[in-house]
Amino acid sequence: MKKHQIILFLFSFILVYNASAQENYGSTLNFGLGIGGQTGYYGYANRSLPVFHLNYEFDVAKNFTLAPFISVSSFSNDYYWGNNNNPYRFYTFRETVIPIGLKGSYYFDDLLKANSKWDFYLAGSLGFAIVSQTWDNGYNGDKNYYRSGNAVFLDIHIGAEYHFNRRLGAFLDLSSGVSTLGLAIHGTK
Repeated sequence: MKKHQIILFLFSFILVYNASAQENYGSTLNFGLGIGGQTGYYGYANRSLPVFHLNYEFDVAKNFTLAPFISVSSFSNDYYWGNNNNPYRFYTFRETVIPIGLKGSYYFDDLLKANSKWDFYLAGSLGFAIVSQTWDNGYNGDKNYYRSGNAVFLDIHIGAEYHFNRRLGAFLDLSSGVSTLGLAIHGTK
């Protein structure tokens, strides 16, 4: 299953790279910090987590962009465990989640007659998460104590960007997965 997702992602990336642009929303590097919801980052933790997010938008059609993305989130937790053969003590569990995917955004600036300083969009993202889990040495208890989320995810987004100038803007992306606040660096238009 993962092999097919990687092939789909690469195929989409190649199509986007070769697409001819009609609008100037693409050629933009977006990076931001966010917070995973109360259910954690795509179900991998039971609390809110800080997340670093990076994507690069390409124009595909009028008012529509695609953006390959990668995010990183990491957390740890202590778990008290022991048995007759192992003394009771705290063991640390660590998990790093790296979602990779593709986000499609439709810009409503024309419809909303927005000022050139503003961009407004609705988007969807599809991807999969690479997960690394470790426990302290000596822990022989239930290593499935922390539930794992789904490897594949689909999110919806609504967002806005304010342009400081032609090359730099600030954005807010509210999402069903991870909402982010960050900077947008626009390429030459």
